[in-house]
Amino acid sequence: MRFEELGAGPWAERAAAELRASGETARRRDVSTATDLTPQERQVAALVRQGLSNRDVAAQLFLSPRTVDFHLRGCFAKLGITSRVELAAVPLDG
Repeated sequence: MRFEELGAGPWAERAAAELRASGETARRRDVSTATDLTPQERQVAALVRQGLSNRDVAAQLFLSPRTVDFHLRGCFAKLGITSRVELAAVPLDG
């Protein structure tokens, strides 16, 4: 990757994470995966669990705060929770 050639390891990692998050193909609608978090929801949830605000998460992921809110609401609905405190307590393995 070009970033690695330039000695910019953190940027290479960031680019790889963004590609993974945006390069996923749409999942088929299936009852068994209805509650699975999308890659973007996982990224948002991980940062929120670290205590970041929606605005800070948005800045880190190059999204709007409204988009972060959308993904966070999706996480809450899929996980059956209603708060950031509950999100911090839910295991996100898998």
